[in-house]
Amino acid sequence: MKLARDVSGFALIKILEKHFGYRQVHQAGSHVILETDVPRHHRIAIPAHDSLRLVTLNAVLRAVAAAKNIDKNEILAKL
Repeated sequence: MKLARDVSGFALIKILEKHFGYRQVHQAGSHVILETDVPRHHRIAIPAHDSLRLVTLNAVLRAVAAAKNIDKNEILAKL
């Protein structure tokens, strides 16, 4: 599945909170820190920008997929 080119950081944060069990811990500058404890503890910083660069989006998707033991395409389907 191709990466969407117009995904905002805010939209990605909402999807990770709603569908994948992440919660917002705090914000450091323009980055929102999310964490989850299921199936293991994982923290990730998401840039709160209007549009994420493809490299950044891909890195976040890979990290979340590895932490949740799912395929990256499952997250892409929610976008």
